Amino acid sequence: MITITAIIKSKQENIEQVRNMVHYLVTETRKEAACVRYDLHTNENVFIIWEEWKDQAGFDFHNNQPYLQDFITQSESLVASPIQVYKTVQVL
Repeated sequence: MITITAIIKSKQENIEQVRNMVHYLVTETRKEAACVRYDLHTNENVFIIWEEWKDQAGFDFHNNQPYLQDFITQSESLVASPIQVYKTVQVL
């Protein structure tokens, strides 16, 4: 199992646009066979996606999907800082 946490901080003036883009990303990603969990959390202008993937191959497939690549490209000018992505291992 692969666990990822992605943190997206929108500029204040772009919150609604980023929210819509993130919602689309979540909807499309949840259709992927290797996606175990793709949960979205938010607090004002911060969007956190907590992900679980069956295996590395499935995660690699996800990273090459056009909707993810489009999201990354289109969000660059809308975010307050670069998107942070953490690959983690459960400890307890």
